[in-house]
Amino acid sequence: MRKKPNLLYVFLDQWRYHAMECTGEDPVHTPHMDTFAKESLNCEEAVSTFPLCSPHRASLLTGKYPFSVGMWTNCKIGLSEVLMLRPQETCIGNVLKEQGYHTGYIGKWHLDASEQNFEQNPVSGARDWDAYTPPGERRQGFDYWLSYGACDNHLDPHYWADTPKQIKPGCWSPEFETDKALEYMESQKGEKEPFALFVSYNPPHLPYELVPDKYYKQYENMPVHFRENVPQEKRTPEMETITRQYFAAVTGVDEQFGRILQYLKDNHLEEDTLVVLSADHGEMLGSHGRMSKNVWYEESIHIPLYIRQKGHLAPGRYPELFASPDHMPTLLGLLDIPVPDTCQGFNHASCIRGEGSQAPQDAFLCSYPGMPEMVAAFEKKGMNSKCYGWRGIRTHRHTYVVNNGYAPDGHQVRLLYDNEKDPYQMHPVVITELNQDLVKDYEKRLKEYLDMQQDPFLL
Repeated sequence: MRKKPNLLYVFLDQWRYHAMECTGEDPVHTPHMDTFAKESLNCEEAVSTFPLCSPHRASLLTGKYPFSVGMWTNCKIGLSEVLMLRPQETCIGNVLKEQGYHTGYIGKWHLDASEQNFEQNPVSGARDWDAYTPPGERRQGFDYWLSYGACDNHLDPHYWADTPKQIKPGCWSPEFETDKALEYMESQKGEKEPFALFVSYNPPHLPYELVPDKYYKQYENMPVHFRENVPQEKRTPEMETITRQYFAAVTGVDEQFGRILQYLKDNHLEEDTLVVLSADHGEMLGSHGRMSKNVWYEESIHIPLYIRQKGHLAPGRYPELFASPDHMPTLLGLLDIPVPDTCQGFNHASCIRGEGSQAPQDAFLCSYPGMPEMVAAFEKKGMNSKCYGWRGIRTHRHTYVVNNGYAPDGHQVRLLYDNEKDPYQMHPVVITELNQDLVKDYEKRLKEYLDMQQDPFLL
């Protein structure tokens, strides 16, 4: 009996859809990713449901919406509530392990409770938002483990395996993680069971300057052509440098991803391995005067998602909306593994195979006040911070957002973007009355999403 395909899921942190040469958007050099894209199914309408690290990751691994899985902000210190991915959740690692896969996880995790919530000087040396996840149920079914919680020192990273002793390789994190990914796959050669390996690269996440010189030198003299929605006051020499550093980090990860692709080719694993390339969320890079993520604009929510299995999955465009909770059920569907009832996301496998299912025509978007000082301001007034932030709907054409703000004195604003006529989202319509059929439909659909998750957001 032929064993099931391997699964290799590679994802970058804070990598936007536009930052890949083949998209024709950002002028970033990504030859290996571009080649991979040509050989893959391009899920060109993939979005990050909650464009922040921990919420997307929790959704990715559980197939549930972030609020349903209790991840209303990043795992961090300073909150009155300690956040973590609960061991009781059914995650893709658990399912794959039960199906006979040997499972592995390498790189950033950011789903465990930060250790300094419990002790000031943890024996593992974890500081701030970081955490060592010991062997056991909190690893959610992953056998091989080389990871850390949250630490952004890309040039001098640390990891934990099966003891609290830190592993410090002294090199750029994607290079070390790729070395270990290749070692892991080599260790699985000749095994009867398939493997499922997740590789989580931190760059191009900030600090932007922590990128090896050999990659930055490719960009240091490059003229920066800002996106149209970057305001003039943001087009500074400093912003030009940050943009070059961001592109350099993507190019550096592209080189490491190329090493993985070469290994698969050299070892005749391309037809036996379902390979996914994606991200947890995007990066604003000055668009609308903003940096980083956690906002409803395309630069923040629109993420790459490419899926390849040579000889089994036809390359091309997949035009359907693909949200964060859809990853787990779709991957299991493509591997012909039953999807647990706990999954709330949509299984796109039948649509991808052309078997006729109707894909969702919208995707839910959300964000909650998450910084400790924000949450404390609500709690001081006896208010529930989870009723605030913003929620939205993304369709093929529109983005509809209800924004309650991140402070107790915020006022509600409704915005409608026509992404077809206004691709840079510079001219939203401010909705003052819910008397248009389109707005009524979006408002109704948004309420359905909120009710399904028992989200207390105030519409």
